[in-house]
Amino acid sequence: MASNVKAVRACVVVACLALAVSGCGSSPQDQIVGKWEAEPAGVKMTAEFTKDGKATISMLGHSTQGTYKLDGDELVWTVDGHTARQKVKLTATEMELTAEGKVIKYKKV
Repeated sequence: MASNVKAVRACVVVACLALAVSGCGSSPQDQIVGKWEAEPAGVKMTAEFTKDGKATISMLGHSTQGTYKLDGDELVWTVDGHTARQKVKLTATEMELTAEGKVIKYKKV
């Protein structure tokens, strides 16, 4: 009898842990970290974001470093002393940035 109770208890614990883990989604901060590619108007662009808030943007053979932060549904970039805000939609594999009515869709690589 005692071993049956222990077995049932173990199953309940495992089930609860499985539900807790499956309910946890990645935060936007976790999702943005990594390398992203886009090709607006046929021009290949890459953006790479690190956990420590640094970003590298590359296009036409040139790279620029700066910083970033997520502020609600906005991505705030600072490069060469200039700050820009763009609306951001993130999933684990896609990022969509919108500014001044223009949308750039990135894919995670």
